[in-house]
Amino acid sequence: MNTTTFNKSKILKAQISKLYFVVIIVFTFSAKAQKVFSVEYANQADVKVFIVKYANIADLKVYRVNHNNQAGENDGKWFFTEYGNQADKKIFFTQYANQADLKIFYVEHSNQAGWNDNSKKKFFE
Repeated sequence: MNTTTFNKSKILKAQISKLYFVVIIVFTFSAKAQKVFSVEYANQADVKVFIVKYANIADLKVYRVNHNNQAGENDGKWFFTEYGNQADKKIFFTQYANQADLKIFYVEHSNQAGWNDNSKKKFFE
């Protein structure tokens, strides 16, 4: 085997390793997408949420996306699924703030979505 073939082989192996790394990273991030399903009863939910009137008292500012491929990576961009088995998290909307794990505020633009309280991110990981 000459040195040119040996170097090409090393380069090819390095590129394949990088490709595997990228694939693993993509799958890791896609697992944290915020596809949610609204359930009827609190005991069916992974997370209980309350909608607040003001953005500054919310734990999370939520932007509702229209398509599932637009769902964010734990950044407040939610896609509501038709069925529970399509969702990453099942949520229940509470009547009172003290019943909720998370307080949310709906925003009008996607760039406004995000966490005010990072300690609550754990609910969507």
